[in-house]
Amino acid sequence: MSAQPSTFQLWSGRILTGLPSLMLFFSAAMKLKGGPDLAAGFEHLGWPVSLAMPLGILELSITLIYLVPRTAVLGAILLTGYLGGALAAHLRINEAWFIQFLLGVMIWGGLYFRDSRIRQLIPVWSK
Repeated sequence: MSAQPSTFQLWSGRILTGLPSLMLFFSAAMKLKGGPDLAAGFEHLGWPVSLAMPLGILELSITLIYLVPRTAVLGAILLTGYLGGALAAHLRINEAWFIQFLLGVMIWGGLYFRDSRIRQLIPVWSK
């Protein structure tokens, strides 16, 4: 019942999944590693540095959920919420928020190209 993705869709999905996933893994690793730069960043956002470890674990876990094909939709939903919180944190202090927004677009774009169910649910292009 579900059509196989074209070569374009397959590679677009892989790229749009891989790039934000790598960025989120890097972000989670920085939170888990800690350090003075992280503490300064959290202070700038007005957050206690004690949240770094739980946020890093959460970010890593949700990204892994997104990368597993069976749980990718749940992962995309959870990452949307996570990135919405990050976007709100940056808006609160009048900083640029477009990176968090673009990550969310890329996450759903990757899922759109990877999963025929999403393409059926949101028919952007019709034949």
